[in-house]
Amino acid sequence: MSLEQISGHLYDFPKYYDLVFGSDWKAEFDFLKDCFEKFAKRPVKRVFEPACGTGRLMYKLANDGYEVAGNDLNEKAVDFCNERLKRHGHEGTAVVGDMSDFTVKKKYDAAFNLINSFRHLKTEKEAVGHFRCIADALYKGGIFILGIHLNPEDVGDDYEAEEEWSARRGNLQVNTRLWSMNYDPKTRTEQIGFQYDVYTPSKQFSIVDQTVFRCYTRKHMKSLMKKVPELELIETYDFHYDIDDPIEVDADTEDVVYIFRKK
Repeated sequence: MSLEQISGHLYDFPKYYDLVFGSDWKAEFDFLKDCFEKFAKRPVKRVFEPACGTGRLMYKLANDGYEVAGNDLNEKAVDFCNERLKRHGHEGTAVVGDMSDFTVKKKYDAAFNLINSFRHLKTEKEAVGHFRCIADALYKGGIFILGIHLNPEDVGDDYEAEEEWSARRGNLQVNTRLWSMNYDPKTRTEQIGFQYDVYTPSKQFSIVDQTVFRCYTRKHMKSLMKKVPELELIETYDFHYDIDDPIEVDADTEDVVYIFRKK
Protein backbone atom coordinates (compact mmCIF):
# COMPACT_ATOMS: atom_id res chain seq x y z
CA MET A 1 0.00 0.00 0.00
CA SER A 2 1.41 3.37 -1.01
CA LEU A 3 1.52 6.07 1.64
CA GLU A 4 0.11 9.56 1.29
CA GLN A 5 2.87 11.97 0.35
CA ILE A 6 3.31 15.21 2.26
CA SER A 7 5.18 18.05 0.58
CA GLY A 8 7.77 20.12 2.39
CA HIS A 9 11.46 20.34 3.11
CA LEU A 10 12.72 17.49 5.26
CA TYR A 11 14.43 19.96 7.60
CA ASP A 12 11.02 21.45 8.34
CA PHE A 13 10.14 18.21 10.16
CA PRO A 14 12.73 18.26 12.96
CA LYS A 15 11.04 15.55 15.02
CA TYR A 16 11.45 13.00 12.23
CA TYR A 17 14.84 14.28 11.10
CA ASP A 18 16.13 13.97 14.65
CA LEU A 19 15.00 10.37 14.90
CA VAL A 20 16.43 9.42 11.50
CA PHE A 21 19.88 10.88 12.15
CA GLY A 22 19.98 10.60 15.92
CA SER A 23 19.99 6.84 16.33
CA ASP A 24 23.80 6.63 16.14
CA TRP A 25 24.38 9.47 18.58
CA LYS A 26 26.33 7.41 21.15
CA ALA A 27 29.13 6.45 18.75
CA GLU A 28 29.47 10.06 17.59
CA PHE A 29 29.25 11.43 21.12
CA ASP A 30 31.97 9.13 22.44
CA PHE A 31 34.14 9.88 19.42
CA LEU A 32 33.84 13.64 19.92
CA LYS A 33 34.91 13.30 23.55
CA ASP A 34 37.82 11.05 22.56
CA CYS A 35 38.93 13.65 20.02
CA PHE A 36 38.70 16.43 22.60
CA GLU A 37 41.00 14.48 24.90
CA LYS A 38 43.44 13.23 22.26
CA PHE A 39 43.88 16.16 19.91
CA ALA A 40 43.01 19.44 21.62
CA LYS A 41 45.93 21.29 23.13
CA ARG A 42 43.70 22.92 25.70
CA PRO A 43 40.94 21.62 27.99
CA VAL A 44 37.69 21.44 26.03
CA LYS A 45 34.89 23.16 27.90
CA ARG A 46 33.17 25.24 25.21
CA VAL A 47 31.91 23.54 22.02
CA PHE A 48 30.29 25.05 18.91
CA GLU A 49 28.27 23.28 16.21
CA PRO A 50 27.71 25.13 12.92
CA ALA A 51 24.66 23.77 11.05
CA CYS A 52 23.50 22.27 14.34
CA GLY A 53 20.05 21.29 13.11
CA THR A 54 18.07 19.72 15.94
CA GLY A 55 21.06 19.72 18.27
CA ARG A 56 20.99 15.95 18.69
CA LEU A 57 24.58 16.02 19.99
CA MET A 58 24.56 19.51 21.48
CA TYR A 59 22.16 18.62 24.27
CA LYS A 60 24.02 15.39 25.01
CA LEU A 61 27.24 17.39 25.41
CA ALA A 62 25.42 19.95 27.56
CA ASN A 63 24.12 17.14 29.78
CA ASP A 64 27.73 16.03 30.17
CA GLY A 65 28.85 19.43 31.42
CA TYR A 66 30.03 21.18 28.25
CA GLU A 67 29.03 24.73 27.39
CA VAL A 68 27.47 24.46 23.92
CA ALA A 69 26.16 26.71 21.18
CA GLY A 70 25.38 26.43 17.49
CA ASN A 71 23.71 27.95 14.47
CA ASP A 72 21.50 26.78 11.63
CA LEU A 73 19.57 28.39 8.78
CA ASN A 74 16.37 26.49 9.54
CA GLU A 75 14.26 28.27 12.16
CA LYS A 76 12.17 25.17 12.95
CA ALA A 77 15.29 23.13 13.66
CA VAL A 78 16.73 25.90 15.85
CA ASP A 79 13.48 26.14 17.82
CA PHE A 80 13.46 22.35 18.28
CA CYS A 81 17.09 22.44 19.46
CA ASN A 82 16.53 25.25 21.95
CA GLU A 83 13.32 23.75 23.33
CA ARG A 84 15.15 20.50 24.00
CA LEU A 85 18.11 22.25 25.61
CA LYS A 86 15.73 24.11 27.92
CA ARG A 87 13.79 20.93 28.67
CA HIS A 88 17.05 19.42 29.94
CA GLY A 89 17.81 22.44 32.10
CA HIS A 90 20.17 24.31 29.78
CA GLU A 91 20.10 27.68 28.09
CA GLY A 92 18.79 27.75 24.51
CA THR A 93 22.01 28.73 22.75
CA ALA A 94 21.25 27.84 19.12
CA VAL A 95 20.68 30.78 16.78
CA VAL A 96 19.53 31.19 13.20
CA GLY A 97 22.69 31.80 11.24
CA ASP A 98 24.83 30.93 8.23
CA MET A 99 27.64 28.44 8.83
CA SER A 100 29.73 30.21 6.18
CA ASP A 101 29.32 33.70 7.61
CA PHE A 102 29.22 34.03 11.38
CA THR A 103 31.14 35.43 14.31
CA VAL A 104 31.20 34.50 17.99
CA LYS A 105 31.53 36.78 21.00
CA LYS A 106 33.81 34.38 22.86
CA LYS A 107 36.02 31.72 21.30
CA TYR A 108 35.48 27.99 21.63
CA ASP A 109 37.75 25.05 22.44
CA ALA A 110 36.24 22.75 19.82
CA ALA A 111 33.76 22.72 16.95
CA PHE A 112 32.17 19.94 14.93
CA ASN A 113 30.15 19.51 11.74
CA LEU A 114 29.10 15.95 10.96
CA ILE A 115 26.87 13.96 8.52
CA ASN A 116 27.56 16.04 5.40
CA SER A 117 26.07 19.35 6.54
CA PHE A 118 29.13 21.05 5.08
CA ARG A 119 28.14 19.92 1.59
CA HIS A 120 25.11 22.21 1.63
CA LEU A 121 27.51 25.08 0.96
CA LYS A 122 27.19 25.56 -2.78
CA THR A 123 30.36 27.48 -3.72
CA GLU A 124 34.07 27.46 -2.97
CA LYS A 125 33.70 30.94 -1.49
CA GLU A 126 31.15 29.64 1.01
CA ALA A 127 33.30 26.60 1.85
CA VAL A 128 36.35 28.78 2.48
CA GLY A 129 34.15 31.15 4.50
CA HIS A 130 33.06 28.26 6.69
CA PHE A 131 36.64 27.22 7.39
CA ARG A 132 37.67 30.79 8.14
CA CYS A 133 34.73 31.35 10.47
CA ILE A 134 35.63 28.16 12.32
CA ALA A 135 39.27 29.19 12.56
CA ASP A 136 38.25 32.59 13.94
CA ALA A 137 35.87 30.96 16.42
CA LEU A 138 38.48 28.62 17.92
CA TYR A 139 41.13 29.27 20.50
CA LYS A 140 44.67 28.35 19.48
CA GLY A 141 45.03 24.62 20.04
CA GLY A 142 41.30 24.05 19.65
CA ILE A 143 40.03 21.43 17.23
CA PHE A 144 37.46 21.16 14.43
CA ILE A 145 35.89 17.80 13.54
CA LEU A 146 34.37 17.60 10.05
CA GLY A 147 32.48 14.56 8.75
CA ILE A 148 31.92 14.37 5.00
CA HIS A 149 31.13 11.89 2.23
CA LEU A 150 33.69 12.18 -0.58
CA ASN A 151 33.15 11.16 -4.17
CA PRO A 152 35.75 8.73 -5.56
CA GLU A 153 38.17 10.49 -7.90
CA ASP A 154 37.85 8.05 -10.81
CA VAL A 155 34.04 7.84 -10.93
CA GLY A 156 32.22 9.44 -13.86
CA ASP A 157 28.77 10.98 -14.09
CA ASP A 158 27.15 7.53 -13.90
CA TYR A 159 27.92 7.41 -10.17
CA GLU A 160 24.92 6.28 -8.12
CA ALA A 161 24.44 5.31 -4.50
CA GLU A 162 21.50 4.37 -2.32
CA GLU A 163 21.03 3.73 1.39
CA GLU A 164 18.07 2.59 3.48
CA TRP A 165 17.62 2.34 7.24
CA SER A 166 14.95 2.43 9.94
CA ALA A 167 14.75 4.17 13.30
CA ARG A 168 12.21 3.85 16.08
CA ARG A 169 11.42 5.83 19.22
CA GLY A 170 8.42 4.75 21.25
CA ASN A 171 5.41 4.49 18.92
CA LEU A 172 7.11 6.46 16.17
CA GLN A 173 8.98 4.67 13.37
CA VAL A 174 10.61 6.25 10.34
CA ASN A 175 11.92 4.22 7.41
CA THR A 176 14.40 6.26 5.40
CA ARG A 177 15.66 5.98 1.85
CA LEU A 178 18.44 8.21 0.54
CA TRP A 179 19.65 8.05 -3.04
CA SER A 180 22.11 9.85 -5.29
CA MET A 181 21.22 10.99 -8.80
CA ASN A 182 22.47 13.41 -11.41
CA TYR A 183 26.07 13.48 -10.21
CA ASP A 184 28.09 15.93 -12.32
CA PRO A 185 31.84 15.92 -11.60
CA LYS A 186 32.35 18.99 -13.82
CA THR A 187 29.98 21.25 -11.88
CA ARG A 188 30.69 19.35 -8.65
CA THR A 189 27.01 18.88 -7.91
CA GLU A 190 25.07 15.84 -6.80
CA GLN A 191 21.30 15.69 -6.46
CA ILE A 192 20.21 13.75 -3.40
CA GLY A 193 16.72 12.34 -2.88
CA PHE A 194 15.25 11.68 0.56
CA GLN A 195 12.15 9.75 1.53
CA TYR A 196 10.80 9.36 5.05
CA ASP A 197 8.04 6.79 5.54
CA VAL A 198 6.51 7.79 8.88
CA TYR A 199 4.45 5.40 10.99
CA THR A 200 2.53 6.38 14.13
CA PRO A 201 -0.40 4.65 15.85
CA SER A 202 -2.83 7.07 14.20
CA LYS A 203 -1.35 7.88 10.79
CA GLN A 204 1.13 6.82 8.14
CA PHE A 205 2.60 9.08 5.45
CA SER A 206 5.68 9.82 3.34
CA ILE A 207 7.83 12.94 3.11
CA VAL A 208 9.78 13.14 -0.14
CA ASP A 209 12.36 15.83 -0.78
CA GLN A 210 15.46 16.59 -2.85
CA THR A 211 18.52 18.69 -2.27
CA VAL A 212 21.73 19.47 -4.14
CA PHE A 213 25.06 18.81 -2.46
CA ARG A 214 28.40 20.22 -3.52
CA CYS A 215 30.81 17.38 -4.30
CA TYR A 216 34.28 16.82 -2.92
CA THR A 217 36.98 14.37 -3.83
CA ARG A 218 40.19 13.89 -1.88
CA LYS A 219 41.89 16.39 -4.22
CA HIS A 220 39.18 19.01 -3.70
CA MET A 221 39.58 18.78 0.06
CA LYS A 222 43.34 19.10 -0.17
CA SER A 223 42.93 22.24 -2.27
CA LEU A 224 40.43 23.72 0.16
CA MET A 225 42.64 23.09 3.18
CA LYS A 226 45.48 25.08 1.61
CA LYS A 227 43.26 28.17 1.54
CA VAL A 228 42.84 28.22 5.33
CA PRO A 229 46.28 27.20 6.61
CA GLU A 230 45.52 28.21 10.19
CA LEU A 231 43.52 24.96 10.43
CA GLU A 232 46.04 22.13 10.40
CA LEU A 233 44.91 18.62 9.44
CA ILE A 234 46.15 16.24 12.11
CA GLU A 235 44.21 12.98 11.57
CA THR A 236 41.51 11.25 9.52
CA TYR A 237 38.94 8.60 10.41
CA ASP A 238 35.98 6.86 8.83
CA PHE A 239 32.38 6.67 10.04
CA HIS A 240 33.13 3.80 12.40
CA TYR A 241 34.27 6.48 14.86
CA ASP A 242 37.08 4.42 16.37
CA ILE A 243 39.64 6.78 17.90
CA ASP A 244 42.26 3.99 17.83
CA ASP A 245 41.77 3.24 14.13
CA PRO A 246 42.64 6.24 11.92
CA ILE A 247 42.57 5.85 8.15
CA GLU A 248 44.60 7.05 5.19
CA VAL A 249 42.43 8.83 2.66
CA ASP A 250 43.03 7.63 -0.89
CA ALA A 251 41.36 8.21 -4.27
CA ASP A 252 38.56 5.75 -3.49
CA THR A 253 37.81 6.71 0.12
CA GLU A 254 34.26 7.94 0.61
CA ASP A 255 33.35 8.42 4.30
CA VAL A 256 35.87 10.63 6.09
CA VAL A 257 36.09 12.45 9.40
CA TYR A 258 38.78 15.14 9.24
CA ILE A 259 40.37 16.37 12.48
CA PHE A 260 41.83 19.89 12.30
CA ARG A 261 43.64 21.92 14.95
CA LYS A 262 43.90 25.70 15.14
CA LYS A 263 47.51 26.82 14.89
